[in-house]
Amino acid sequence: MSDSILDWLLQQGLGAQTAALATTAAEIIFAIALAVIADVIAKRVVVRGLETLVGRTTTTVDDVIIQHRLFHRLSHLAPALVIYVFTPSVLEGYSLGVVVVRRTTLIYMLLIVAFSIDSVLNALVDILRSSRFSRELPVKSVVQVLKLLLYGLSAIGLVSLVIGQSPSLLLGGLGAMTAVIMLIFKDAILGLVAGIQLSANQMVGRGDWIEMPKYGADGDVVDVALTTVKVQNWDKTITTIPSYALITESFKNWRGMSESGGRRIKRAINIDVGSIRFCDEDMLERFSRIQYLAEYLADTRRAISTGNSARSVEALHPLNSRQLTNVGTFRAYVVAYLRHHPMIHQEMTSLIRQLAPTEHGLPIEIYVFSRDQEWSNYEAIQADIFDHLLAIAPAFDLRVYQSPSGGDVRHALDRVGASSST
Repeated sequence: MSDSILDWLLQQGLGAQTAALATTAAEIIFAIALAVIADVIAKRVVVRGLETLVGRTTTTVDDVIIQHRLFHRLSHLAPALVIYVFTPSVLEGYSLGVVVVRRTTLIYMLLIVAFSIDSVLNALVDILRSSRFSRELPVKSVVQVLKLLLYGLSAIGLVSLVIGQSPSLLLGGLGAMTAVIMLIFKDAILGLVAGIQLSANQMVGRGDWIEMPKYGADGDVVDVALTTVKVQNWDKTITTIPSYALITESFKNWRGMSESGGRRIKRAINIDVGSIRFCDEDMLERFSRIQYLAEYLADTRRAISTGNSARSVEALHPLNSRQLTNVGTFRAYVVAYLRHHPMIHQEMTSLIRQLAPTEHGLPIEIYVFSRDQEWSNYEAIQADIFDHLLAIAPAFDLRVYQSPSGGDVRHALDRVGASSST
């Protein structure tokens, strides 16, 4: 084709040098036109056709690939390939120009391939993010390591193309700079090792509720990256924790609670020690009319009577015989009440225990598990239980302890003043 154009220009009376330059210019214009046509076909025909085809499928994988513009990036290869192929014939006789253009085209294509692989990796993260696989393996950390390798190799390839040397020569030089590379990528290396350990030991995953007071973290893990773990706290703030900190320091993961099917309720009611006493017949009569206590009192009183008779002790004197107390009866009521509560997990630990008395009274601790793990529902269940127990404690002639308030002191002073005036 170039010969035909050259002959035609010579026939038109142009000089040989001018005709040669005009022929080269015509071939350059023709190659650029072909590159533009290839670009239009790739983008407006091939890419749009693929997007239309993807829109008709029911799977979401191809939609994610389209979203990350993989095909659009690959379409940039079409004009570059045209220029790369036609450059030797178009610039025949200009060896330096051929080298520069083809090397520049290779650099461009290398970048396009690197960006396209980056799109594939980003799409892979989005595809696996919704699967259980992402909870067991730090996918984003692995992908970020692959990206570091990708762009590292791309940089080596670019430099080798610019200087016209083999990539193996650069790789050999990098071996001598291992210490410097280790220093530069220290966080990345530590993060990669930490990510592997976190995954292998299943220590933390996206969606886990973790607590790490040192970093002010208390919430759900939203992202496990190469060097950091992002936690969205309950106040919606974001805390960023170095990945290796989760290996070297302690933290609390609530995943076990989530998987167990129950959430612990552990809270105590402090009983005023001065209100604790033995039950008399009037109290036992009142308590026996409480639904949850009728059977317990009947069985316990029968056992006490049998035991006292066997020991031949005087039942009328509390120091000589076994007697029921109002606080013990209250504990029995709490046990029965929680055993019949529909939102308490009966297959998990259920314990109502008496702790050592303190200056704040006698703690009666409730240690049970709620069936509902949702935070708001859990708090509502816990509040309802203690609302009921605090309200019913006076029915057992018990006082719930609280430190004297200003109102209590004022009331006491008023009583003293009233008694002195009389």
